[in-house]
Amino acid sequence: MDEGTILVTGGTGFVGVSCIIRLLADGTRVRTTVRDLTRADDLRELVRLGGADPDGVEVVAADLLDDAGWPEAVAGVTHVLHVASPFPVRQPKDEDELIAPAREGVLRVLSAARDAGVRRVVQTSSFAAIGYGRRNPGRAYTEEDWTDPDGPGVTPYIRSKTLAERAAWQFIDREGGGLELATVNPVGIFGPAIGTDLSTSLELLRQLLDGGYPVVPNGSVSAVDVRDVADLHVLAMRHPDAAGERFLAVSGDAITYLDLSRFLRDRLGERARRAPTRVIPDWVVKAGAPFSRELRLMASELGRRGDASHGKATRMLGWTPRSREEAILASAESLLDLGLVRA
Repeated sequence: MDEGTILVTGGTGFVGVSCIIRLLADGTRVRTTVRDLTRADDLRELVRLGGADPDGVEVVAADLLDDAGWPEAVAGVTHVLHVASPFPVRQPKDEDELIAPAREGVLRVLSAARDAGVRRVVQTSSFAAIGYGRRNPGRAYTEEDWTDPDGPGVTPYIRSKTLAERAAWQFIDREGGGLELATVNPVGIFGPAIGTDLSTSLELLRQLLDGGYPVVPNGSVSAVDVRDVADLHVLAMRHPDAAGERFLAVSGDAITYLDLSRFLRDRLGERARRAPTRVIPDWVVKAGAPFSRELRLMASELGRRGDASHGKATRMLGWTPRSREEAILASAESLLDLGLVRA
């Protein structure tokens, strides 16, 4: 494939910088966006920490909530990996804090890309746009499934990812011109931390290792390694059959929080001695839910499993992810090595 410069939006994020590192390994020219150019040096340091040469990255300023900067960001670009989107540790009081940047941002990027003659955009969506707001289908979720944004248990983050992806597909159908779109829908993203500004999944793991959670809820989490997520973005960008397709990024079945904690204790020994060994009773979570946003979120997930299949990505693109255990262990060991867990 004849590749020119690739734009990666949101380059300072966990997935964004991993995509940059992945592209640089192929010798690809990379441009990336940050909201403020004062973050440019931080971004280059993250690229260096990830083992790549930051001199191969051009950094430009563009904000998802502002038209300024996007025509310049996509100028001369052949493909865009649109990764930028907010993912909070805590749910905001005003859901528009998430929905507006996600939905308006993707439309800005798609519009600018279309006008600049970009061939394909790969949007980082989420399992959040697939597996919520409806009854569990009784099987592993696939790309055919869609979240009901008005369904039960749908948080502002889940709604934002669903509405943003819906808006992207509608744009392509109605006014995309020759622009192609593919989406990557990851579950919980683990893998080696790059720097100390942690993603939500890595912060969860840090809290488990650090004793921040004396007990865990009756729920589960699915996992995928960030390096495999970056690989899938690049495959979806390059493969001729990926246009118009969604791809779930997941490695194996979901794991309960208790089993996750036990796994950490088993593999890390004394270094994971603070990981919890008990499950908080459901009734306690439900009783506290009216008084705590965190407990309300927890209550909506009680007993829930989100098993999902990566069969489509493997079959169509040849994508083979690392195991769930390898992704989680790489995360935990990196957090320990970075000194982010108490000795």
